[in-house]
Amino acid sequence: MRRFRHLTGQHRTVASNRRLGLLLAFNAGAVNAGGFLVVRLYTSHMTGFVSMLADHLVLGNMVLVLGAVGALLAFISGAALTAILVNWARQRHLHSSYALPLLLVALLMLVFGLVGAVTLNWRTPFAVPVTVLLLSFIMGLQNATVSKMSSSQIRTTHMTGVVTDLGIELGKMLYWNRSGSPPEQQVRANRQRLQLFAGLLGMFLVGGIAGAAGFKHVGFVFVVPLALVLFTLALPPLWIDRARLRPHSRRAAQAATPPASSRPAPPAP
Repeated sequence: MRRFRHLTGQHRTVASNRRLGLLLAFNAGAVNAGGFLVVRLYTSHMTGFVSMLADHLVLGNMVLVLGAVGALLAFISGAALTAILVNWARQRHLHSSYALPLLLVALLMLVFGLVGAVTLNWRTPFAVPVTVLLLSFIMGLQNATVSKMSSSQIRTTHMTGVVTDLGIELGKMLYWNRSGSPPEQQVRANRQRLQLFAGLLGMFLVGGIAGAAGFKHVGFVFVVPLALVLFTLALPPLWIDRARLRPHSRRAAQAATPPASSRPAPPAP
């Protein structure tokens, strides 16, 4: 339990950010690749939807334009909700600042895994099924959570930036420094960043393979174990905050604190 608490707790370290980032990269890869087999769209990143919006706006295909807008709004809404939850928890000094959005991700993935086949054909005002909006919303939640907890150092739902940074570090590693040049002028690769980006890419790929195989052979239920893992990660900080998260406990704490007008004035200097 202590190890899980360090992964999703309020106080962050480089090691905990890296471990959680690797695990969530696997999760994003599995949901993205598996979801493609279901809805024929990749929902973990918005580059394709922005391009779809531009292309079909020019071609006059407003149905696909509307679908792209829906996926974009769902992803943005998920990221915005993460910011609301994290800042709400921070202002109340909760341990579960990052566990709250991850808990929501786990619950939504659980719903998707259990009733995803039912909602597959549910239409929405955005000309795409509920499944597309749900997956985009989940990915927005997850990506914003990792971004906030790592101070925008780690992304897990799309690999463009990861591959770019990986290439930069590889270029530094392969750079031939001139002999005799001062140490401060020599180009050196950051091996920790190199390992992080390689690990994120590898975990996204492995997750994609697992997700594609799982959806092909098992179906929507494949997502349930992934959801349970995230739920297990989110539970320890939420357990610590259980008293503060109860409405009657918050009211009691507020009642025990006298208003500013009724507090005794500080003694004069």
